[in-house]
Amino acid sequence: MTLDDFPPGTLPAEPVVPRVDRAVPSLQKVTRAEELRLQLADEIVRGTLPPGAALDETDIARRFSVSRTPVREALRQLVASGLVESRAHRGAVVAQPSIERLKSMFEAMAELEALCAGLAAERMSAAERHGLEAIHEELRVLSYTGNPERFHEVNERFHNAIYAGSQNGYIAEITLATRVRVQPFRRAQFRNLGRLAKSQAEHDRVVVAIMRGDKLGAAAAMRAHIELVRGEYEIYAVSV
Repeated sequence: MTLDDFPPGTLPAEPVVPRVDRAVPSLQKVTRAEELRLQLADEIVRGTLPPGAALDETDIARRFSVSRTPVREALRQLVASGLVESRAHRGAVVAQPSIERLKSMFEAMAELEALCAGLAAERMSAAERHGLEAIHEELRVLSYTGNPERFHEVNERFHNAIYAGSQNGYIAEITLATRVRVQPFRRAQFRNLGRLAKSQAEHDRVVVAIMRGDKLGAAAAMRAHIELVRGEYEIYAVSV
């Protein structure tokens, strides 16, 4: 069965993985906090905000013309990612994980994502498999457009679909929580020349294995993908 076998307007909904990196109160505030988090994370990863730089809530709010509430939430998320440290009597300051720490984070990420991919190969429903194929096709098209920001957004959905396909809510939750911590570094690597096409090819190996029900193959392909992501980030880090 292919996506063409579904009647118009009846494509399966994408599986949902509960978000653990966002507060719930107001959609508008959460959205703005997420935008601020991504902007500040980019500046930190690029070196525009160097290690030890103070992150004053009032200054940031004035700079981006927002209230302090989304700034506070963005900084909280950055602390969770390890990019920012919150110190008593000093407020928030930019922190840079050591090479060893970052390596450990990616190592954990690779094993957790491999576990999800392997379980997804065994457990994904037909509707979930079609949903994953649809996202994969969307990424294929985006890989030709050269828009790393949009590719990153859809890439999040791709990985979410695999986490949900594991049919293990607890594993999906801790995998997502780990990805939140590594996300700024994963996002940065999409700026490398030719990275979108490479990422798409790596995804393809994961998807093929999942569609075949190949648990070991899916896990190995996903593990290799995350290891390559780490390598790409290291290449990016040297260039900035």
